[in-house]
Amino acid sequence: MARARRADRDGVDRRESRVAAGATTRGVAVNLLVFVTLAVTGFVACSEFGSYAFVHPVLRHLPGTERITVEKGLLKTFGRVMPVGMTLCVVLAVAVAIEGGGPGWLAWSAAVAFAVAVGFTVAVNVPINIATGRWDPANPPAGWERTRRRWEFFQGVRSWLLLIGFVLVCAAGTV
Repeated sequence: MARARRADRDGVDRRESRVAAGATTRGVAVNLLVFVTLAVTGFVACSEFGSYAFVHPVLRHLPGTERITVEKGLLKTFGRVMPVGMTLCVVLAVAVAIEGGGPGWLAWSAAVAFAVAVGFTVAVNVPINIATGRWDPANPPAGWERTRRRWEFFQGVRSWLLLIGFVLVCAAGTV
């Protein structure tokens, strides 16, 4: 004999209400995760892409002393924020892939794009940034322009990867 569900005096099955409340709480948490992920990845991707597309092309036309001085200044601002921001991009994209928020393959693809960008950053750009930070703008080392061109090439690679990762996270969070 099947058990009848007990409803309270209002006719509401409390067990079903608890399940629905849990689903709603999880939905709110996933929505918050997706929102934070979009905000962080958007900030990081757009900052790096803006630097690549709009700032560094102008810097290339400055005289060497001024260019190196500005590059060193950018190292102080971007160098403080982006290590944390880029790491968060990977972590948050993985969290969205695991917790939901759209097709998982989109979020996993975003996580891969962010991770590859971090890999290029650590392998190529950070060593060049460390060297640039030590340069005397009035007396740069031989070959400094070649070194900066190499940095700019990989800045382009990183920027596109970050922008693609952001677009993938947007798709994962809205599809």
